[in-house]
Amino acid sequence: MAIHKVTDAEFDSKVYKSTTPIFVDFWAPWCGPCKLAEPILEELSTQTPNITFLKINVDENPDEAAKLGVMSIPTTILFKDGSEVGRQVGFAGKHGFETILQKAA
Repeated sequence: MAIHKVTDAEFDSKVYKSTTPIFVDFWAPWCGPCKLAEPILEELSTQTPNITFLKINVDENPDEAAKLGVMSIPTTILFKDGSEVGRQVGFAGKHGFETILQKAA
């Protein structure tokens, strides 16, 4: 599995209307902690095939981040049946991501 990019225009159909759990990484290219998170999220995406991993560049797609109150990056949010069930603000390492992903069960 890989992490796919999503835009503000696609967010509704790919996240809110999804029947599978969706893990979204809100990031920007200039964000150092976002770069640290990327290989860990890539690894987790291969270990958890029942969850779809998406990333949204907040510089290019600010609307959805604003709607969801994303004030700092990286912020990762887990959605299940179109609703937020977990959120992590900042980079807390692999264990932090794994803790949120457990909420998809």
